[in-house]
Amino acid sequence: MRIQITFSKQGPLRYTGHLDLHKLWERAARRAELPLAYSQGFHPQPKMNIAAALPLGFSSRCEILDMRLEEDISLDGLGEKLNNTMPEGIRVTQIVQVMNERAPALQTQIISAEYEVISKEAGFGSGLKRKLDSVMEAESIIRTRRNKEYDLRPLIEEMELIAENKLFMKLTAKEGATGRPEEVLDVLGIAFEETRIERTRLNFQS
Repeated sequence: MRIQITFSKQGPLRYTGHLDLHKLWERAARRAELPLAYSQGFHPQPKMNIAAALPLGFSSRCEILDMRLEEDISLDGLGEKLNNTMPEGIRVTQIVQVMNERAPALQTQIISAEYEVISKEAGFGSGLKRKLDSVMEAESIIRTRRNKEYDLRPLIEEMELIAENKLFMKLTAKEGATGRPEEVLDVLGIAFEETRIERTRLNFQS
């Protein structure tokens, strides 16, 4: 059986890394007595994967865990059962069965991610709308990441100021072509440390 668990990640757990989050989920599954499926070999690992690693410090309301089980189980009440085993800050919001057991891994199906960026101060300032327009109208924005140049502009699909202190971003999230909110903020002249960033949606190939 293959299931997908949508969950939120909030509060202090924003600073829990990807590998530690995997361990939290494995521990929670065991406490909930789920029949986890494991890989073969000398070091068997539970067959579970998180769709997209969330950068440290980001919160999220849309994380998705892909989990395989050795046998079919009822999903009734499973969300509440898992929530009772997880620390505060992780909350299951939906669990669905994946009917196609051979469907590709979620990581290979993501095409974009959406974020809300909130200013910790009163607002972003009156000049931000002009900067947003400038970025969206630019043909290219050459940046350097890991000593390699890349063009940030094609990675920004949408961007909009939705309140004085809130910015919406939709960024490409494909393998080898992933937009990062903190790099967009840098181009806009906004210090990452002065914001709170939350991932609100993951978009997959249809």
